[in-house]
Amino acid sequence: MRRFLFVSCLTFLAASPASADITHAIKSSISLTVDGAASQAIRQPSSFAVSGSNVTLGTPPVLGTLTSGTALGYTPGAYSITTAGDSFSYSESYLEGDDVPTVLSTTVTSGVVPALPIFSNTTTTSGGVAGTLAGTLATDGAMTITAGGAGTTAILQLVQELTIK
Repeated sequence: MRRFLFVSCLTFLAASPASADITHAIKSSISLTVDGAASQAIRQPSSFAVSGSNVTLGTPPVLGTLTSGTALGYTPGAYSITTAGDSFSYSESYLEGDDVPTVLSTTVTSGVVPALPIFSNTTTTSGGVAGTLAGTLATDGAMTITAGGAGTTAILQLVQELTIK
């Protein structure tokens, strides 16, 4: 009886079908990027500041008239001590601003900025040049990247997943 039970159990196990979920996924992607050119310019204004204690203003300081190609100009003020013998403090500062430029804007031609305004704060990023930028992914998973010019990026990715549940 034992042999019969053992043999029948083996037969039952060998004859039952396997149950499994198998998933296979292949994902591939190519990303080719060419940076754009950009320029940002901030024009600095002219300014002055005066502060003090125990001083009297005689002639006020004067900012000149802004004319393209010339400095704005600044004439300092005239001050006197209010109470002779007492302590006093006096501070005067002047910042010459940016001139009116001959180039007021930037243009981008084929990723190149030929002329920029000259301001106190100018940030320029040159654009990329695609040139020969390329990428291929073959069906066998072989990857090929052809370099482009400056300011380009190529990213190739191949992911294979095998899931057995």
